[in-house]
Amino acid sequence: MLIYKIFRAPEWATFQTDGRTSGAPVDLSDGFIHFSTASQARETAAKHFAGETDLVLVAFDGDTLGEKLKWEPSRGGDLFPHLYRALTINEIIWHRPLPLTPQGHDFPEDML
Repeated sequence: MLIYKIFRAPEWATFQTDGRTSGAPVDLSDGFIHFSTASQARETAAKHFAGETDLVLVAFDGDTLGEKLKWEPSRGGDLFPHLYRALTINEIIWHRPLPLTPQGHDFPEDML
């Protein structure tokens, strides 16, 4: 199952340069990397990235991230994927720009 992480441009650039990341400041603060499923990603973008440009949507295969990936209740009691370790660049399945339109962020059609 694909799961998704939204990166701001500087976070994405650092991930690409370093080859690994422990996530955004909120991830570091919470002690895990926040992900969303395809059905959760739009709400995540609206809630945590409203009005932001220069975002990158990155897909990972949740089935290959190992035992450190936990499904835990979050927003509204829904289970969200949380990773309790750093990500490496070779774990990326694909990445795409997440442009902002007047209607909100424009997610890839084949994802949602």
